[in-house]
Amino acid sequence: MTAATFIALTLSILFALPHLSFATTTRNYKFDIRLKNITRLCHTRSVATVNGRMPGPRIVAREGDRVIVKVVNHIPNNVTLHWHGVRQLRSGWSDGPSYVTQCPIQTGQSYVYNFTIVGQRGTLWWHAHISWMRSSVYGPIIILPKLGVPYPFIKPYKEIPIIFGEWFNVDPEAVIAQSLQTGAGPNVSDAYTINGLPGPLYNCSTTKDTFKLKVKAGKTYLLRMINAALNDELFFSIAGHNLTVVDADAVYVKPLDTDILLITPGQTYNVLLRTKPSAPNATYLMTARPYATTASGTFDNTTVAGILEYVNPLRASSSSSKLPLLTPKLPNFNDTAFAANFTGKLRSLASAQFPANVPQTVDKRFFFTVGLGTKPCPKNQTCQGPNGTKFTATVNNVSWTLPTTALLQAHYFGQSKGVYTTDFPITPPFPFNYTGTPPNNTFVTNGTKVVVLPFNTSVELVMQDTSIQGAESHPLHLHGFNFFVLGQGFGNYDPSKDPSKFNLVDPVERNTVGVPDGGWVAVRFLADNPGVWFMHCHLEVHTSWGLKMAWVVNDGPLPNQKLPPPPSDLPKC
Repeated sequence: MTAATFIALTLSILFALPHLSFATTTRNYKFDIRLKNITRLCHTRSVATVNGRMPGPRIVAREGDRVIVKVVNHIPNNVTLHWHGVRQLRSGWSDGPSYVTQCPIQTGQSYVYNFTIVGQRGTLWWHAHISWMRSSVYGPIIILPKLGVPYPFIKPYKEIPIIFGEWFNVDPEAVIAQSLQTGAGPNVSDAYTINGLPGPLYNCSTTKDTFKLKVKAGKTYLLRMINAALNDELFFSIAGHNLTVVDADAVYVKPLDTDILLITPGQTYNVLLRTKPSAPNATYLMTARPYATTASGTFDNTTVAGILEYVNPLRASSSSSKLPLLTPKLPNFNDTAFAANFTGKLRSLASAQFPANVPQTVDKRFFFTVGLGTKPCPKNQTCQGPNGTKFTATVNNVSWTLPTTALLQAHYFGQSKGVYTTDFPITPPFPFNYTGTPPNNTFVTNGTKVVVLPFNTSVELVMQDTSIQGAESHPLHLHGFNFFVLGQGFGNYDPSKDPSKFNLVDPVERNTVGVPDGGWVAVRFLADNPGVWFMHCHLEVHTSWGLKMAWVVNDGPLPNQKLPPPPSDLPKC
């Protein structure tokens, strides 16, 4: 991409300044959210889209650029957009989670998101952050290095976003509404997608429903991988080809060679694909299917495929359909050993130019249990959860209650009374054998509780999976910060032994991490960003059941350490 290049991303009139080396470039976009009839798997459904696309338009910026996105809501649903992984330094009003940093954009209304990308380069993404709207409202954020700053790896011949999603033959909003009403698990999706397409392995999927990656021999391609699926972690592989991970969640990592990638909802990877020296007489499937530790039938146990096809000028294009089609071998859906081995190998680049600034001292330590539970069925209602109960999900036994006023607004104006309380438990209120036999009463409470942190607090957080309703991996996403993954393990975390194994030199830096199935993960971050910051499981069903909480970071003493006032067009509840 040259300095004068601009890629039009929307169907609306918009502009972008060329990259300038002497000043921050402003990138302007307009996102119109409208309904569009889309057909997949022989089903036509009215789908919320951005500028008529699913996935939506890509945002392309350089590190240091200012991004301005005007979002206009033309659909009957309320909506917000979240810029997943963007640090939002002193721009919390643009973070996007509904009723946390803003009230939703109502039908016919608009809101302008305004933020600057600071100290990040790689791949992130944007998505709706209300109910299950992100099933179709999502797209990539491509952050290029500053002008004149090369990648710390070979310059790729081309860069291609690869975005995984989920397709439902019915409205996902109806799916989660029914689940919350009955207390049962929601119906699973009908297909996974690559760049919006389900591929050739599904019934009633046509040729035009398959993503094709056409490559030249002897080239290096950068695949910008994003898992936008609602409820499943995914294994991914390309038959006959290896991949090299060079970036995770928009942070460079030490190159990691692998033939299989594991990516949780919310995570992103940049991976290098080196094609064969000469065009082979074959085409190759690229496939993805779930990593899940729950019982079969509780998740969409299907496989999405795209096709990698070599462009050979000596071979007629019509003959490519006659070439043998090679298929990769993926792990079993419950291969936790592979998952732990893969994630355990990731390391920050930790170079002089791109250091790993791991907090070496800790001001506050927290221990959070995360997992599923149940709550009693309301009187005069029949519930379809375990033993006539309703499914719920908790952090430290607290299931989040959605407020009716945005937390950030209440915090900024000092009006938290009746909106949230500051008594979120820093350890489980009722300790038990977290990965063993669960207690009869899990003491689930409901509330909108937060943890308050002074500015610049260094935080160590251990997140422990529980087996109350079966052990399960939980991809936890923290808004407003990156964190360093110090270590992980299976069973119950041991505070007397496990910290001695923490990596404080080059741990991977992320915004989303999987709490291992029946295990724990330890992270550290520096609370240097004033505002209210959501933390939640990125499996949308668990978020809907309450597996979420928030951190309030107070202003610092200096002017550049304080949250600015809200913008004039901030939506009202």
